[in-house]
Amino acid sequence: MTDSTKRQKQARVLRDFRKVHRLTGALLFVFFFVISITGLLLGWKKHTGGVILAKTYTGTSTNLKDWLPVDSLTTNAFQAIKDSLGQNVSLTLDRIDMRPDKGTVKFLFVEKYLGVQLDASTGKLLHLETRRADFIENLHDGTILDKLFGVDSGVLKVMYSTIMGVALLIFTVTGFWLWYGPKRMKQEKPKVVSKPSGPKPGRPVRSV
Repeated sequence: MTDSTKRQKQARVLRDFRKVHRLTGALLFVFFFVISITGLLLGWKKHTGGVILAKTYTGTSTNLKDWLPVDSLTTNAFQAIKDSLGQNVSLTLDRIDMRPDKGTVKFLFVEKYLGVQLDASTGKLLHLETRRADFIENLHDGTILDKLFGVDSGVLKVMYSTIMGVALLIFTVTGFWLWYGPKRMKQEKPKVVSKPSGPKPGRPVRSV
C-alpha cells in the first residue's frame, strides 16, 4: 500500500467517524442533556439545603427495644399522609427505610413520590416530604419510562440504559479519533526532500 493510498483510507475513516459522531449527537442530544443535568443534580443532592433531598430527622431513641412495631408505624405513616392530602387519597407503600442511628423510620410511597419520616419510638410525625431526588434519579436512569407506560418488568429502563450506554461509548470513541486522527495523519505525512543550498554553478564561458 502506497503512502497516498494509506492517507486516502485514513481520510475516509475520519470522515465516517465524523458522520457517526455528528449523527449520534444529533439524535440523542436531548437524552444526553437530561442525563448530564440530572447527574449534576444527583451529585449535589445532599448539599442543597433539603431542596432535592430532605435531611434525615432524629427520633427519640436509637435503642431498637424502644421502637414501636412496624405495623403500628405503618398505620401512623398512612394516617399522616391522609391527614395532609385527604382521607380518600389512594396510597401504595413502596419501601420502608429504617435508620437505627437516627431513631427514625422512613415510609416511601409510590404516589407523587411522597415520603414520611416518623419517630420510631413514639410514632410521631417528624417530616412529610416530596422525594425530588427519587424523581430525578428515575429521569436519570430511565425508570420514568416504565412508570409512564405502566411496565412492571423494567424492560424500558434496560433498553434505555443499553442504548444510552452504547451511544456514549460510540460518542467517546469517535470523538477521540476525530482529535487523534488528524494528528496521526500529520505525523505520517511524507517529508519533502529539500534541495541542497550550495552555490549555483557558474555559467559556461563562450569562446570567441
